[in-house]
Amino acid sequence: MLTTLPPPTYPLTLSRSRLLRYFVFFYLYVMQGIPAGFSLTALTNYLAAEGTKPNVIGSFAAIVGLPWAFQFVWGPLIDRYQNSSMGRRKPWVIGTQCLAGLASLGLLFVHDPLKHVITLAWFFFTHSVFAAVQDASVDAMAISVIPEDERGRVNAFMRAGFLVGTGVGAAVFSQLLRTYGFFEAALIQSLLLLALTGLTFFIRERPGDRLLPSFKHPAAAPRSVTIGRASTRPDHNFRWLFTELFKGLFARRSLLLFGSVVAAYVSISLFMRGYSYHLIHTLGWTDTSVSGLTGTYGMLVATGVALAGGYVADRINPRRLLVIVIAMVAVYLLVFNSLSVQWIQREVAQTGLIALYFMDPSISIAAMPVLMSICRPGVEGSQFTTYMAFVNLSDIAGSYLAGHAQNYISVPTIGLFAGGLAIVAMFTALFTIRHYRKAD
Repeated sequence: MLTTLPPPTYPLTLSRSRLLRYFVFFYLYVMQGIPAGFSLTALTNYLAAEGTKPNVIGSFAAIVGLPWAFQFVWGPLIDRYQNSSMGRRKPWVIGTQCLAGLASLGLLFVHDPLKHVITLAWFFFTHSVFAAVQDASVDAMAISVIPEDERGRVNAFMRAGFLVGTGVGAAVFSQLLRTYGFFEAALIQSLLLLALTGLTFFIRERPGDRLLPSFKHPAAAPRSVTIGRASTRPDHNFRWLFTELFKGLFARRSLLLFGSVVAAYVSISLFMRGYSYHLIHTLGWTDTSVSGLTGTYGMLVATGVALAGGYVADRINPRRLLVIVIAMVAVYLLVFNSLSVQWIQREVAQTGLIALYFMDPSISIAAMPVLMSICRPGVEGSQFTTYMAFVNLSDIAGSYLAGHAQNYISVPTIGLFAGGLAIVAMFTALFTIRHYRKAD
């Protein structure tokens, strides 16, 4: 008697392959990191070296990052419209990747970035709008397809991808700027983004998803594989979505935990922007040396921390790790800024810069599993996207405030203030975790 063989399994299906999940979420975040490293490190250091005032550079960074602070606008739309034959989230990812690549090509119309800093900022702003929607879509996809016991490791690969991208954007593109010019650097960025977009077309979220869109009404297909929190395609109206979203966001535990995370990010951003400018203008470093060190040793250290931290986060309580990491940030900021008279020694200044890039991924690896765990079912994409929007806003606020504060106070003073803010964040997280652990 003949037996019917099962159809071959498509190998590039996220719900079926752990290694594929690591790879896909890694390169999706590389795509986000390259423009961030180019605009917020290579270009800002280039502008500082060419004599642009720190408040103008702060405004440039704030404009470029502004769309990331409004990611919460897109979360409900992404959660509401997810009935596609291509998968729940993939159409959003593909569409925004294409638009972000095209927006990057718009940078080619800026011929002299030094004379048109704000115009350049608004071109990057347009790219950031589409990149922010892409990021929200990728985060929603991650929550949907990553098992809970794997989230720390996949978050590590996501963060590592962003760090590698920012490292390339900082180190490689700073050299491209100096060697060939802005036009060539912007063109190479655009081509890289469009090439990586091509990879995404061949990825499926789950078995039964199509590689290309279908304009026929999708038939309901049974789901035999359950990954993450949901294996079905929910169809909720906006009233339900916003009700559940506000419940998740304004729960007291959520507010306190997320507030401590935001304060930690602000503390790092405050000092990071000020310190880079201080190295170039006060200590006489070149912009390529700052960007190069950031994009090489800084990136390698940060990537190693992200990957190692992901495994740690899956093996110990992420909330405990969050308190430890924020305490480490506070100690670094207070001690290093207390030793500011030693910054004139290049070895000390280099060590401080590399250690600074150790801090951000450490916070991310500890905080992201915690934030994912407090997201309400059904609105995971919206709630997590809102959290990430405020994380991005904290970076923007830190950059803007640091740029303007340097007109009145010294960078070491800014760093000490940032250390005090980190202490407040640490105790807030610690007492919140202890209180609700007893309540549970």
